[in-house]
Amino acid sequence: MRAVILAAGEGTRMRPLTENRPKVMLPIANRPMLEYTIMEARQAGITDFVLIVGYRKEAIIGYFGDGSRFGVHIDYVTQEKQSGTGHAFGMAAQICDDRFIALNGDVTVRADHLKKLLSRRDDAVITVKEVADPRSFGVIETSGSNVVRIVEKSPNPPTNLANAGIYLFDPCIFEAIEKTPLSPRGEIEITDSLQYLIDTGHTIGYEVMSDEWLDIGRPWQLLTASELILKDMKPCIEGDVEPNATLKGPVSVGKGTLIRSGAYIVGPCIIGENCDIGPNCFVRASTSIGDDVHIGNAVEIKNSIIMNGTKIGHLSYVGDSVIGERCNFGAGTKVANLRLDEKTITVIIDGKKVDSGRRKLGCIMGDGVHTGIGSLINVGTSIGAGASIGPGVLAKGEIKAGGRLIHRPAG
Repeated sequence: MRAVILAAGEGTRMRPLTENRPKVMLPIANRPMLEYTIMEARQAGITDFVLIVGYRKEAIIGYFGDGSRFGVHIDYVTQEKQSGTGHAFGMAAQICDDRFIALNGDVTVRADHLKKLLSRRDDAVITVKEVADPRSFGVIETSGSNVVRIVEKSPNPPTNLANAGIYLFDPCIFEAIEKTPLSPRGEIEITDSLQYLIDTGHTIGYEVMSDEWLDIGRPWQLLTASELILKDMKPCIEGDVEPNATLKGPVSVGKGTLIRSGAYIVGPCIIGENCDIGPNCFVRASTSIGDDVHIGNAVEIKNSIIMNGTKIGHLSYVGDSVIGERCNFGAGTKVANLRLDEKTITVIIDGKKVDSGRRKLGCIMGDGVHTGIGSLINVGTSIGAGASIGPGVLAKGEIKAGGRLIHRPAG
């Protein structure tokens, strides 16, 4: 049995984090989100994979290679132009001649659920999740154990069974994809192909997912995914912990990392390799710190993702934030994470305001950002790769990649 995983997209809604990497390579607890999907599938007994790649594919191929490091075999198919999920899955026709699991690389899935799919004999099976508000999702309409209609986002959805983006397909799906017309946005949608199978008399079943499910579509959802992964983490200390440093709860420390005296670290928390942490810093629960990271004296980090090579200078505070690779925080940089009125926080991405739904959210920071001494970053600020924030400056809203904010903005 094979698994076909879509990994070709940039993930524009995840900017600025995807300016230098494909979405599926964003880290959750220090591993690319795609790795969790592959490992869960392997646990379900799947050892052959087809990855549909495109945007910055070299990052994926360089990390996973032929799959042998992960105990699997991986083939790659390049989707040069993003032409919809149906088109992407259809590219696997040259390799898949039997039933296969098909899924998006940015959704969470457990091995137990994949095993349930593998036991089904339908022409196709759609994974669904019961959701409180189905208006934001495509949903299915059912009759008995079969799917009779697929309804895209609607103000009046017929059910609360949201399409989770995880499928079992018979090779008949490829003929359906070939006969699927373009959608209004000019793409071939896999849901239209499934509706074609339904309309031509094929048996399309569904499987309700009982596990926690997360479609990682926005940067702050990485924080939620990280919390879920860290809850199940088995702690392992491979670095050096100096006397008078405190590790409370499940904390993992990678090889070559030094935890200096006076550091207080609360799990669940993971710290990568060759890091320099402290002295006298406070790392709070649900924080992921990548490799080669420096957390300086009297720094506090709360519920955040800090990617590889970032340096956070002394006397700084970072809360509920996602910080890219190779960033450098000047001493005393403060990231706010709570509005004064305690309402949910809005983020501006590509000029569009998006309600995060989170009461606490700091900043979303791309790679290679530098902040000056005493700089201030307001709640929900989005900062593009390579941007610079001057000393004592208040950053807010959206700062584009390469931008320079040297003076306090008016208003």
